[in-house]
Amino acid sequence: MKKIAAGLAAALLVVTLVGPSDGYAKKTSVAEIDKQLKKLQQEVQTAKAAQEKAESRNQEAQHYRNKTTLNLQNVLEQIEQVKGEMKTTSGKIASTEESLNVTAAELDEAEARVASREKLLESRVRLMYTDGAVSYLDVLLSSKSFADFLDRADSLKMIVDQDQDLLVQHKVDKQTVIVKKQELEGQYVQAKQLYTNLESQRSVLKEREAQRQELIAYYDKEIQDTDDISEEQNAKLVQLASERSALQVQKDKIKAEEAARKAAAAKAEAARRAAAAAARAKAASASSSSSDSNSSSSSSEYVGGSGPFLMPVGQARISSPFGPRTHPVTGEVGKVHTGVDFAVPQGTSIHAADSGTVIIAEWWSGYGNCVIIDHGGGVWTLYGHIREGGIKVREGEQVERGQVIAESGSTGRSTGPHLHFEVRIDQKAVNPMPYL
Repeated sequence: MKKIAAGLAAALLVVTLVGPSDGYAKKTSVAEIDKQLKKLQQEVQTAKAAQEKAESRNQEAQHYRNKTTLNLQNVLEQIEQVKGEMKTTSGKIASTEESLNVTAAELDEAEARVASREKLLESRVRLMYTDGAVSYLDVLLSSKSFADFLDRADSLKMIVDQDQDLLVQHKVDKQTVIVKKQELEGQYVQAKQLYTNLESQRSVLKEREAQRQELIAYYDKEIQDTDDISEEQNAKLVQLASERSALQVQKDKIKAEEAARKAAAAKAEAARRAAAAAARAKAASASSSSSDSNSSSSSSEYVGGSGPFLMPVGQARISSPFGPRTHPVTGEVGKVHTGVDFAVPQGTSIHAADSGTVIIAEWWSGYGNCVIIDHGGGVWTLYGHIREGGIKVREGEQVERGQVIAESGSTGRSTGPHLHFEVRIDQKAVNPMPYL
C-alpha cells in the first residue's frame, strides 16, 4: 500500500513539473525555476557525497573483512597445529600415567618388603628378650668337639651375615620408598601442568576464533548497511535527475511563451522577422538534412534486432545479462544486475541508442563516468563505466540517434573495460534486450 501511495505521489510530482497549469506558468518565472534547479543541483551534490562516503565505507569494510578472514584462516591453521601438539601431549600424559602406575607398583613392593623385614626383626628382638641374651662366645665354648666347634662357628657366621644383609636391604628399601614417593609427586605435578597448558591453549584459541567471527559478522553488516545507503542515494539521484529534467522542460516552455509574447508585441517588425525566420528555417533544414545523412551513415553499423533502439556498441558480446547474478566485485549472491554488459575494449565508441536530451554527463557513483539520455515519454537509456575524459556530450545537449556520445572504459565499480547499458521506464530499470 505504501509503495502504491509513493508511486502515485511521484507520478503527481512529475505531472505537476512537466505539465503545469496556465495559471502556474504565468506565476512562475525563469529565474524562480533556475533557483529551483540550483537547489536541486545542491541536493544532487549532497546525495552524491553521501553515496561516495557509503562507497568508501563499503570498500573499507570489504578490505578489513578480507583481512579478518585471512587472520581467521591463520588462527584455524594454528588450531590444527595445536591439535597436533595436543595429540603429542596426550601421548606424554599417557606415558606419564604409565610411569605413575609402575612407580606406584614399585613403591607398594618396597613398602611390603620393609613391612615384612620389620616383622622379622621384631620377632628376632622379641625372641632374644624372652630367652635372654646369649653371647656368641658361650655358644662356641659349649661345643662338645672340634667338629662341633667348626659347625657352630659356621652357623654363627651365617646368622651374622644374614642379619647384616637384612639390615642393609632394609635400609635400601626404606630409601627406595622415599625416592619413589618423590618421583610420584614430581610426575603428578608434571601431568597436572600438561593438562593446564592444554586447557590454556584451547581457551585462547577459542577466544581468538570467536573474536574473528564477531569481526567478520560486524563487517558483513557494515557492507550490507552501506550497500543499502548506496542504493537509497542512487534512487534519490534518479528522482532528482527526473525533477531537474522536468524543470528544464518547464523552463523551456516558459521561455517559448515569453518569446511568443514578445513576437506578438513586435508587430512592426513582423515582416522582417518572418523573412529572417524563413531564411533560418531553410538553413536549419539543410543542416538537419546533412546531419540526418551523416547520422544514417554513422549509425548504419549499429543496427540491432527488431527493437526500437540501436546497439550502442554494435554487435558486441554480452558478458553479463540483465537479472540476478553474483556481483563480480562484492561477491554478493542474487544481486539484480540492472542492465547488460557489452564486452568491448577500452576506448570503444559508444553511440546513442536513440535521439533525446542528455540529463546526466558526469561521475555517477558505482557507474563511474556515466551518460543518461531522456528520450521522452519516461524512457531513459544509461551508459556506464565510461573512461576518464571519454564523455563527448554535456548535460542539456540534444543528441541524435547513432551519435557518438562517449568511449568505453572501466571507471566506478568495475572489474575491467566494458559498457554497462540500461533502459529505464519511468525511472525503473527493465531488461534492455527487447528494445535492441
